Amino acid sequence: MSDTTAAPTLLPPAAPAAPGEGERPAPERARRAPALSPSRANDYVQCPLLFRFRTIDRLPEPPSTAAARGTLVHAALERLYDAPAGERTPELAVAALPGEWERMLEASPGYGEMFPEAGAQEAWMTSARALVERYFTLEDPTRLEPEARELFVETELPGGPRLRGVVDRIDVAPNGAVRVVDYKTGKAPRPAYGESAAFQMRFYGLVVWREREVVPAMLQLIYLGDGQILRNEPTQASLEQTEDRIRALWASIVADAEAESFAPRKSRLCDWCNHQAICPAFGGVAPPIPEGAIKLNLGIA
Repeated sequence: MSDTTAAPTLLPPAAPAAPGEGERPAPERARRAPALSPSRANDYVQCPLLFRFRTIDRLPEPPSTAAARGTLVHAALERLYDAPAGERTPELAVAALPGEWERMLEASPGYGEMFPEAGAQEAWMTSARALVERYFTLEDPTRLEPEARELFVETELPGGPRLRGVVDRIDVAPNGAVRVVDYKTGKAPRPAYGESAAFQMRFYGLVVWREREVVPAMLQLIYLGDGQILRNEPTQASLEQTEDRIRALWASIVADAEAESFAPRKSRLCDWCNHQAICPAFGGVAPPIPEGAIKLNLGIA
């Protein structure tokens, strides 16, 4: 993940490696002002109509086993750092999985409907355990004291848009250097899709910089699916370039919203889309945009 010096452009398509394994929702609280997150930005680049369905129409989508496993693994790794440093063992992290799963089921009973076949849930939980155990081959949690975990971050660019997301971990060194860390439960993307992952981290780097007025020294992606770690050392110039990209993307979103026209964009990622039945690219008919939804969910009059 090296800093790019190319002129600001829209993002490349998101990697197809782990559909449904995106960001976790922000903590539950009063309805917030509309904002753009890395996942919603990538939705728009992948397919403007998908962005509309998810961000404006807020159409429901069934839970996926990949996304649920990501949420479960993240919860276990977050809880790991509640323990004193010397007690942060693989056994402790794995032991947290059943309890975190019960909490997920209480909050969203629909998760329990993902496993209609006998043995499917057990195999799924086994795969979650393997991801948690792999984490310990990549970092030594007994030597880390994160400043923040599952940190909700938000900033508003001058003239818009508002940006927000949830950062898995913030580490601060004794000299004040900031490291932004994100766990991924899939595999590292192929080179053709690497810029999408780099953009997500620069997005968070931009928000952290705007909030703290400190350029992060390191942006780090930990891929538990294959044990790879991707690192990027951003500069103020690279984060300003990320801001330019976001502004260009937002201008395109605003233009589509004002025209009330979000065109579908076919790709192999359509195989994982839940909305093919109402997609014009597949012979369907998109429903009208709900009245007031653009203003409510995008903040665009």
